[in-house]
Amino acid sequence: MDHYDVIEDALLYIENNIQQPLSLDSVANTFNMSKYYFHRLFSAMMGCSLNNYILSRRLNASLQFIQNDTLSLTDIAYRLNFGTQASFTRAFKRQYGVAPSSLRVKDTTISQMPIPSVVKRPIKNINGDIVTDFTLTEFKTIRVSGIAFEVDLATDDYKTKIRSHSKMLLDNIDKTINGPCYVIYSDCQPNSTRFKVLFGIPYDIQIDKPYYFTVDIPQLFCAKFKYSGDLLDIGDVLITDFARFLKISKQETENSHIELIQAFDNIHNLDSAYHIYTPIKKLPIDSDF
Repeated sequence: MDHYDVIEDALLYIENNIQQPLSLDSVANTFNMSKYYFHRLFSAMMGCSLNNYILSRRLNASLQFIQNDTLSLTDIAYRLNFGTQASFTRAFKRQYGVAPSSLRVKDTTISQMPIPSVVKRPIKNINGDIVTDFTLTEFKTIRVSGIAFEVDLATDDYKTKIRSHSKMLLDNIDKTINGPCYVIYSDCQPNSTRFKVLFGIPYDIQIDKPYYFTVDIPQLFCAKFKYSGDLLDIGDVLITDFARFLKISKQETENSHIELIQAFDNIHNLDSAYHIYTPIKKLPIDSDF
């Protein structure tokens, strides 16, 4: 069984047994794994410890009980293994910013969240730490022609925005063009959620319309990661993966206006596996690249 299948099954097991006592030992034993390896695998795949994940899902489950108004808060705390109402209330306020009682006395609702998806990517073990598999490589100079726009990851429906612009590009090029395409994110300002984005292909195409550009991407030394699915569904997982990579590999980010490059093998299939390139500083040990 693949590692992400194990974690997917574990998330379902936790959800189906959320009212039962759950621990690292009990969950790891269910999947016949060492608790130490399972802990490292779960943390690497989900970006949090198993205990923190279980706590967040217990609080998520509590929302239905609170808003149905059929159990007291003490009963809910007992049913979901919080021990006391006080500990339940403290945990609830940390996660949601309000006391659980406020959902009953005010016109306030909090929606339950579905079980999170497990992002599919290869992993490897480095000195006992499980991290997303990576390669240190040079991203070669390339000329990319395409459509430029901006997205705000905090406010825009950026997945729809990026896909709509990719369709605009496809509608304006020769239908016989195949091969790779790139989504290039640049100029992310500190503490900003705005990105400039170029969706393009490595062809010298000329489109006489606003926002169509041809850009030369310089050679960059990068960490290269492989994912399956949609980058836009990854969210904080990529941030966590990259932070773990920097810590374990002792690399540093490069001061580049390009923050991220997403490379697809086929412009006509944006749901395929893809690589992510993130610029990093080249260390003396990396001189062979």
